[in-house]
Amino acid sequence: MEDEKKIKYWVNLSEYDLETARAMLKTKRFLYVGFMCHQSIEKIFKGYYFYVLKKTPPYTHNLSVLAEESLLYQALSDGQKDFIDLLSPLNINARYPAFKENLFKELDEVKCVDILNKTEELHKWIKIKLLK
Repeated sequence: MEDEKKIKYWVNLSEYDLETARAMLKTKRFLYVGFMCHQSIEKIFKGYYFYVLKKTPPYTHNLSVLAEESLLYQALSDGQKDFIDLLSPLNINARYPAFKENLFKELDEVKCVDILNKTEELHKWIKIKLLK
């Protein structure tokens, strides 16, 4: 039962961040849509990491590392791998002023809708794996 609580902890955090990304899209705060989508996937990856390995996930924001170490990476489609590569810089770059300006130029409503939709799809796919 304790293991289920830890997995649920990560899933709940992930879902909260996903809902925050939706709210940021509605308010057109596009920089934070990408940031929160990254956070959502990072946390569900950490939940999956715990699910598979039964140990605390590493303190990293690197989605590829989390996927590889949890043995999830090989199950990802090429499109999903490309997507986590697209999400990865949105975490760090959103935190630093020098990178924020470039992200402001890149992230518009169309791109953020696509990022959010892909985040929701990947989130759902991983959550199904956690419910097996």
